[in-house]
Amino acid sequence: MSALSLTAFSLLALHLSAAALAVSHGRRRPPRRPDAPFICLLRPVCGLDGFDRETLGSSFGLDYPDYEIVFCVAREDDPVAAVVRELIDLHPGARARLLVGNDPITANPKLNNLAKGWAATEARLVAIADANLMLPRDYLRQLVDGWTPGTAMVSSPPAGDRAEGLWGAVEAAFLNGLQGRWQLAAARCGLGFAQGKTMFLDRDLLDRQGGLAALGRELAEDVAATRIVREEGRAVRLVPRPFVQPIGRRRLREVWGRQLRWSRIRRQGFPALFALEPLLSPAIPLLALALSAPLLILPFLALWYGGEWALCRAMGWPRAKRDLAAWVLRDLMLPVLWLATFARQGFEWRGTAMAPTVEEPAG
Repeated sequence: MSALSLTAFSLLALHLSAAALAVSHGRRRPPRRPDAPFICLLRPVCGLDGFDRETLGSSFGLDYPDYEIVFCVAREDDPVAAVVRELIDLHPGARARLLVGNDPITANPKLNNLAKGWAATEARLVAIADANLMLPRDYLRQLVDGWTPGTAMVSSPPAGDRAEGLWGAVEAAFLNGLQGRWQLAAARCGLGFAQGKTMFLDRDLLDRQGGLAALGRELAEDVAATRIVREEGRAVRLVPRPFVQPIGRRRLREVWGRQLRWSRIRRQGFPALFALEPLLSPAIPLLALALSAPLLILPFLALWYGGEWALCRAMGWPRAKRDLAAWVLRDLMLPVLWLATFARQGFEWRGTAMAPTVEEPAG
């Protein structure tokens, strides 16, 4: 076998190994902790989404004995505020409230929205869950059980589901077979990364670093959280299986913009890992095979996407014919996205321009 062919199949082995590690992580069953400490479930809301009543409604009736729900919205006239109030009224027995206001503690609008909730709760343990995340009934129990020795945060990437149309499926393909695969594989190797969809943390640890504002030191709060945890000499743990994010219908422009934003976040937060991202696409190994052994291209593709199908089957992720087309489209987009990331460093999110913090030189 030529050196180029060997390179191609080495990258295939890496691709399949990551899938196997992700499945292995998904099959883990952490021991159940006997305690049930009081938890604040903190949910930032902003604008209306087609799944809001479901995802925000899943905050209520969780199978956990001692928790409160604090919804945070920046403006009283935000239409989602009426939805939240209706949900609270529908669950009179729940310990739930909606806080309104915006505290400009960082350049990150999500953190500014959450600041009032962070200050208002008396809970030491806080679970921050994005509004578009569907919470299973054992959501808080999974977070508590994931808090094993040496842990400073429990997190989870989202699992894309209920996609509508081809571009919705492409969005799910990015979340599942790409980002979910590699985050779970890294966690299985003891290298957990925080993900902003779910962050379960100890207030005391973060308050020692400057409170919620400390998460605004990076372009994204999950990058800052990962750095803080590792600087403390502790670990980010991931729950065995990602929590579901309903996707719905997407347009190419939406998928591109979101993925480009996340790519710029990874480039700024973890530059060494970002430099290796072209290896996640089949483009380089396919080029190597085209130059050395073109007859091996079809078997290579069968193994590459067969491995992703097996991963999705094991994890319960979408894997229909449309999803296979979405996987191919995603992989065609990957090299272009990676190159486009270098056009500039910052991005605009919810009408707010965000850019990397430039530290002042000493003296």
